[in-house]
Amino acid sequence: MLKLQHISKHFDNKAVLDDIHVEIGTGEIVSLLGPSGSGKTTLLNLILGLTKPDRGSLEFNSVDITRFPMKKRGFNIVFQDYALFPNLNAYDNIVYGLRNKKGIVSEKEVQDYIDFLELRPHLQKRIGELSGGQKQRVALARTLVTKPNILLLDEPLSALDGVIKESIKRRIQSVAREFKLTTIIVTHDPEEALTLSDKILIIHQGKVAQFGTPQQIIHQPDNDFVRRFIIEQLHIKRQNIYNLFGESYV
Repeated sequence: MLKLQHISKHFDNKAVLDDIHVEIGTGEIVSLLGPSGSGKTTLLNLILGLTKPDRGSLEFNSVDITRFPMKKRGFNIVFQDYALFPNLNAYDNIVYGLRNKKGIVSEKEVQDYIDFLELRPHLQKRIGELSGGQKQRVALARTLVTKPNILLLDEPLSALDGVIKESIKRRIQSVAREFKLTTIIVTHDPEEALTLSDKILIIHQGKVAQFGTPQQIIHQPDNDFVRRFIIEQLHIKRQNIYNLFGESYV
């Protein structure tokens, strides 16, 4: 569905991305994982269309979209800070992006998204009255009503804790499954990537360190960086990984 072919990007003569080659299938949840400065946010921006690669190409459904502007790609993003309008209530935030997209979605479909994300009790609340999890669901609903071809999420769980974080994880997975919506997530947290994703693209110094399923990452790390990065980052988050992969991997 989405094919990145030999993508490279430089800033100030420094390689931020170097020969990224990966294919993402329809409906897959893929996390872009790596330490700060690894290039994952730049890759997200390239997919979204906010910047262009210096070399390589992007294909979506066999169409070369490398030079397509962001609006023509039909992808959409939920930003880390949600980017909601504080002067509007939850419902008005959800439908805000439809003002210039008449007919893209019916009112019934909007209401279905609202019910799917269990937002009906909160529609008349201002953004300042919502919890972090409720804000995240409003931001998801606002994105979903535009019917994106691909959903992009920038650190969607970083501001959430405990039960709320686990609830949003399940919501993201439910959205991808229910709507067969390819979902690409930027995260610096291996525990989030391993428990949320179908596949994980680990980026190190602008290169692909490994691309595979959570099971492959845990059981068959491709190199010392992957092994070290996963183990070091997970030492305080043992229980979730134990639940997924067993005690020999925590």
